[in-house]
Amino acid sequence: MSRQNPYKKVDSFTKKAKSAGFPARSVFKLEEIDQRARLLHSGQRVLDLGASPGSWSLYAAQKIGPKGKLLAVDLKPLEVTLASPSVFVQGDALSLDNDALSMFAPYDVVLSDMAPNTSGNRSGDQARSFELFMRALAVAAALTRPGGAFVGKIFMGAEFPLARAEVRKYFEQEKLFRPEGTRSVSYEIFIAGFNRRA
Repeated sequence: MSRQNPYKKVDSFTKKAKSAGFPARSVFKLEEIDQRARLLHSGQRVLDLGASPGSWSLYAAQKIGPKGKLLAVDLKPLEVTLASPSVFVQGDALSLDNDALSMFAPYDVVLSDMAPNTSGNRSGDQARSFELFMRALAVAAALTRPGGAFVGKIFMGAEFPLARAEVRKYFEQEKLFRPEGTRSVSYEIFIAGFNRRA
């Protein structure tokens, strides 16, 4: 008998997200980080990398309100419609240059929930996750305003301490978050940087 993929299982977080109008349970991870760090506020400019299916973008857009601006980027289309002035760009965040990503720059917050398509090879998946995290951090370093913030997902692995050290190069404060909504089988964690150095 084949083992079920634990990530496909519908749990209470998935049901709660759907009933609230969000396409995925990941919204509760961002909500918890936001509540603990007081991350998102009305009128902010936000860049969301790896935005599909759209839960983070929808949540961020609601928090920043009509005076804020959001740019969402992903290879896959969103499963939600973002109200203006939020904008979705379908493309590869690894290959889009910073000019394409700077529509609303400088950003108050750069978010990245990017993750590789997992292969089952843990070290390979970790290496790819590290690459995605470092790309997101490079974008944040280039496009975040002084005092701004960054939150990026990474799979814990050998490069994890290096990722944390890189965040501290650009941000005065670095924190780790493993939200309650993270599945028990997951080795993902979120590294956040606050107060972008001038």
